[in-house]
Amino acid sequence: MAAESASASAFLLLLAIFSISPSREASILHPDDFLSLQAIRKSLSDLPGSDFLSRWDFTGDPCSFPGVFCDGDRVVALALGDPRAGTPGLAGRIDPAIGRLSALAEFSLVPGRVIGRIPDTLSFCSSLRFLALSGNFLSGPIPSSIASLRLLRTIDLSFNLLSGAIPPPIFSLPALSNIVLCYNRLSGNIPSFPSFSQLLRLDVKHNNLSGELPALPFSLRYLAASRNQLSGRTDAVLPGLTNLDYLDLSMNRLTGPIASGVFSLPLSSLLLQRNELVGAVAPVADVRIAEVDLSYNRLSGPVSPLLSAVGRLYLNNNRFTGEVPARFAERLEAAGMEVLYLQHNFLTGMEISPAANIPVTSSLCLQYNCMVPPVNTQCPLKAGPEKTRPADQCPAWRG
Repeated sequence: MAAESASASAFLLLLAIFSISPSREASILHPDDFLSLQAIRKSLSDLPGSDFLSRWDFTGDPCSFPGVFCDGDRVVALALGDPRAGTPGLAGRIDPAIGRLSALAEFSLVPGRVIGRIPDTLSFCSSLRFLALSGNFLSGPIPSSIASLRLLRTIDLSFNLLSGAIPPPIFSLPALSNIVLCYNRLSGNIPSFPSFSQLLRLDVKHNNLSGELPALPFSLRYLAASRNQLSGRTDAVLPGLTNLDYLDLSMNRLTGPIASGVFSLPLSSLLLQRNELVGAVAPVADVRIAEVDLSYNRLSGPVSPLLSAVGRLYLNNNRFTGEVPARFAERLEAAGMEVLYLQHNFLTGMEISPAANIPVTSSLCLQYNCMVPPVNTQCPLKAGPEKTRPADQCPAWRG
């Protein structure tokens, strides 16, 4: 999952760099911008193997420096560090003089070893639309002054050491469409959103956030908040997110049932594993989601046949009972399911022939239920060596 987030951050960074098309006319750079670039250069250095800043020679035109993009006599975009994959990046700090770049619309920093706080002076860059400082060692709180950047569309501060609460006013910025704050040390609640929010992506996974999920914008397409300490129910929040494509709330302390409407969302992934969810899983129509992971919860009742259309289904380590519907066996034998994990439940049987031909591309695990597994399949090591539950845990099972 870390690789997925890093890849998404890299995409945002490259998108910003290659979407800039300023009209550069012959002119002398504004003195404020010239002094700002000099201060930024002094506060940063190339890590071994990088020569990005060695080409910042102030005897020439700063608008020809790598990563500097100008429109007339003003710097409109600053992309610090070589964006090519595998480059070492930069070290040092972000100088507060960045606030002198009053026309700056896009500011990005490639992954490296830049430390210290995010300067409050960024709030003076009132034209800023894109801010991406991912993959460094920035620490301290997220400056609340960022909330004054009314044109900001994307903020990516992921993979740093940021701490403290997320400033609520930032979530009320009118143009904001992407918030990426994953892999930090942020705490407190996820702030509420205003009714006018048009947010598309919210990624706050791998932090120390707590409390309940707030009401989320209907526009949201990507929600990742795994590996936090979120609590409370989700059934009043999630079904209304009718544009949601990706949902990951795994490894929290969420409680209550899963609303049946969640399974009708246009999702590619539904990841709710390792919470404290309870009750039956009862979709109202065939669930056509590529991956559904509900493992390590307290879910109970029968396994719904409407889940047989899922590509990768993880229901293990719950309290499901009864027989596994025949539709699952049919889907497995037809190579329609890649994964079906049902181990560590209280299931009493599965309608499948011991001679069933399960394709090598499919994985089935049935062990540690109230039955002798009807087919011999390879289970993950963490499923343990026991094939069947002890009889005293299965009072309704006759063996």
